[in-house]
Amino acid sequence: MSAITATPMDRRLSPELEELRRTVEEFAHDVVAPRIGDHYERHEFPYEIVREMGRMGLFGLPFPEEYGGMGGDYFALGVALEELARVDSSVAITLEAGVSLGAMPIHLFGTEAQKREWLPRLCSGEVLGAFGLTEPEGGSDAGATRTTARLDEATGEWVINGSKCFITNSGTDITGLVTVTAVTGRKPDGRPEISAIIVPSGTPGFTVAAPYSKVGWNASDTRELSFTDVRVPAANLVGEEGRGYAQFLRILDEGRIAIAALATGLAQGCVDESVKYAKERQAFGRPIGANQAIQFKIADMEMKAHTARLAWHDAAARMVAGQPFKKEAAIAKLYSSTIAVDNAREATQIHGGYGFMNEYPVARMWRDSKILEIGEGTSEVQRMLIAREMGLSG
Repeated sequence: MSAITATPMDRRLSPELEELRRTVEEFAHDVVAPRIGDHYERHEFPYEIVREMGRMGLFGLPFPEEYGGMGGDYFALGVALEELARVDSSVAITLEAGVSLGAMPIHLFGTEAQKREWLPRLCSGEVLGAFGLTEPEGGSDAGATRTTARLDEATGEWVINGSKCFITNSGTDITGLVTVTAVTGRKPDGRPEISAIIVPSGTPGFTVAAPYSKVGWNASDTRELSFTDVRVPAANLVGEEGRGYAQFLRILDEGRIAIAALATGLAQGCVDESVKYAKERQAFGRPIGANQAIQFKIADMEMKAHTARLAWHDAAARMVAGQPFKKEAAIAKLYSSTIAVDNAREATQIHGGYGFMNEYPVARMWRDSKILEIGEGTSEVQRMLIAREMGLSG
C-alpha cells in the first residue's frame, strides 16, 4: 500500500498580488500615514489621497480593462484593502464602498450602456458611487424598504420618493451616483418587489444631508439621503425590475469578503503599532516588550490576525474560483470583525494613557473597529447566515 500523504496548500500570494501588496503597503505608509490624522480630527474627506488612489488604479482593481479597470479580481481588492486598513480605515472603507457598493452593481447587473457611461469614471476614481440600501426603519431587514419608485408611462421616467441613511461616499464633491433600492410593485402574496435604480448626483429632488457626526471612520463620507419626486429615465433601472433585493444579497455576500479583509488589516495594524510601542516604551528600566504579560497579549493578537487572514483568503479564493462561498464569507466577516475589536482594545491597553490620545494610530483603530461588527450585516446576521447554510433554518 502506498503511503498516504498530503500536499501542503500554497498560501503565498502570487507574484502579481505580492507586488500589489507591497505597492499599497508603501503608499499607505508613505502617503496615507503622514496625512490622515489631520483629516480624521477635522472630519474632512481626504480628496488628494483618494485622487492618488485613483491614479494607482485601486478603484478599478476587479474590473475588466475594457471599462478602464485593472483586470484583476476580488482577491486583489482584498489585498489592497488589508494593507490600507493597517494604517487607516477611513481610506480603506472609501475604497471598499466605492468598488463593492458603488461600481460593482453596475458591473454585475448593469446594461452595456450603463457600464460604458459609468465604469470608466468609477474605475479611475474620477467619480465615486454609492449604494442606497439602508433606511431609518430597515437596516438588517432590507425587505422592509419604504422608498418607492413608480414608472410614469407618459414621460418614461421613474419617480422616486423616500429616504436612506448611513450611506457611504454619497455626498462628496466627486460622488457621481447613488444606486437606490426602491419598491416598484407587489408580488401576488403582497410582498414588495424591490428594484435598483441609478440616481445621478444633482438630480432635482435628490437631497444629501450634512455628514453624520460619527464615533469613527471620521475621514470617510457618510450621509442621510432623501428623495422627493426624483425623476430619472426608465433606462436607469439596474438589472431586472423586481430583482433588486436578490442583486443586493449577492453584493453583500461579496462585500463581506472585502470587509473581512479590511477588518484583518485593522487587526494587523494594531499588532504593528503594539510591537513598535512595546520595543520603544521603557518602564522600570527596560522595554515593556520584555514583560511576558505584554508578549502574550501581542502573540494572541498576531494569532487572531493571522487566522482572520486565512479566513478571508479562503472565502475570496472560493469566490474567484466560482465555488459557493456564502458561508465562508460570513465566517470571515464575523471572525475578522470580532478580533478587530479585540485587537484594538488590547492595543489601547498596551499603549496605556497614550492609547487614549488621538495622535496615536491605535486611538483611531479603537474608534474605527466597532462599526465592523455592524456594517454589511451585523454579527448576529452572520451567525444566522452560517446556521442557515448548515441547514439550521427556522
